[in-house]
Amino acid sequence: MLGRYELPFPRTKLGRVVAGSALVGGGLLGFLPVLGFWMVPLGLFVLSHDLATVRRRRRRLAIWWRKRYPTVHRAGKR
Repeated sequence: MLGRYELPFPRTKLGRVVAGSALVGGGLLGFLPVLGFWMVPLGLFVLSHDLATVRRRRRRLAIWWRKRYPTVHRAGKR
């Protein structure tokens, strides 16, 4: 769930890795029309469900964010 939007992930690990890698690869070509740099963080988020190194970095970022901005509410909470 991203904010108010819910996006279904592929059910298989291979599908998630392929989708995440495609998003990161497309994001690296963000200077082209249609593709954008927004695809890189989204691809890393998808990859973080299956790859431990990406998951650790995402968790460290989440902890840093909470320490840096304690008053910012979580997505979906009001």
